[in-house]
Amino acid sequence: MGTQQFTGSPEDADVTRADSLAREIFSDIANKWALLIIECLGDGTLRFSELRDGVEGISHKMLTQNLRMLERNGLVERTVYPTVPPRVEYTLTEPGQGLRATIDGMCAWTHRYLGDIEASRQSFDA
Repeated sequence: MGTQQFTGSPEDADVTRADSLAREIFSDIANKWALLIIECLGDGTLRFSELRDGVEGISHKMLTQNLRMLERNGLVERTVYPTVPPRVEYTLTEPGQGLRATIDGMCAWTHRYLGDIEASRQSFDA
């Protein structure tokens, strides 16, 4: 699957507009669970239980909701194998891998500035 050129209106791509498609997508993916799921899937294909174990603190319901949203947005591919019981696996698509690169940058930023942020919080809270 290759990258497709956006064919909608410029307004649809403007994240600052409340009614834009870009804002809707941004809102979907800019939550802690989606980011953590994508980061967890970045190392390869995982089953639901492996994802739940990999994203500490996520409930079954939140994992299900976020996986459906990520699949709807084309960031995660869900594969069901016809076994008893059914085996379901999740993997990142090409756009999902692209987003993971951005998330990796956010993780690196967090590691780099964690001490600064902690000091600022302590100063602010004092």
